[in-house]
Amino acid sequence: QVQLVESGGGLVQAGGSLRLSCAASGRTFSSRAMGWFRQAPGKEREFVAAIRWNGDSTYYADFVKGRFTISRDNAKNTVYLQMNSLKPEDTAVYYCAAAPSGLSGFNSWYGRTINYDYWGQGTQVTVSS
Repeated sequence: QVQLVESGGGLVQAGGSLRLSCAASGRTFSSRAMGWFRQAPGKEREFVAAIRWNGDSTYYADFVKGRFTISRDNAKNTVYLQMNSLKPEDTAVYYCAAAPSGLSGFNSWYGRTINYDYWGQGTQVTVSS
């Protein structure tokens, strides 16, 4: 069982920055790929970024490339999402998610919600214009 708790959301002006954190419980964090997704009102949940279990591979949605950075600290059981140059369209609830321990083929499934089996409660990010 894994519990995920996001923090770091809030209200920020366009062009500003926020750093989201996701703290995981349990002893399997370091063997799990992790992802960040977001969901705006009236829209489906969408992929934002993902990182392989050891941090050596990262993937991003096109709309955040060059602005967001995903990272992890396995010693702290935490994954981060640094968000810079925020835009009003980035407004959403941001969720972190954990993939099954040891799941292979990360580069083929990282963007699909169905491949993640644990989810946090989400943290609201609001970007004002």
